[in-house]
Amino acid sequence: MDWSLYPNFLESEFRCRHTGLVRMDPEFMAILQRIRTSYGKPMRITSGYRHPTHPVEAAKGGLSMGEHTTGRCADVAVEGFEAVVLLQHALALGITRIGVNQKGSGRFLHLGIGAPGLANPWIWSY
Repeated sequence: MDWSLYPNFLESEFRCRHTGLVRMDPEFMAILQRIRTSYGKPMRITSGYRHPTHPVEAAKGGLSMGEHTTGRCADVAVEGFEAVVLLQHALALGITRIGVNQKGSGRFLHLGIGAPGLANPWIWSY
């Protein structure tokens, strides 16, 4: 994958914390870069690619083929009204699956484009 196409992101931000692998989907990354350009502010990635053996994915049965395991989403740290602003950009630029986590200090938006077998479009909270 040519990471120079996504100048506002580093490959290391999307690395699976369990295996060290990075398998992000180029279509998703192009959308995420357009969002970052439109948004005009840094976006801190809290989770990108997760291998099916990652503990979060393993808890789902170990062979999950969801957005994180296919590299078709990312979790982005966000606080306060910035969540609304980022969400507006994401919706306008092709994000169709949105998860909102407002618990504690780990607040984030899950931004994704779907994967086989997942409802799409879809919005949920954690």
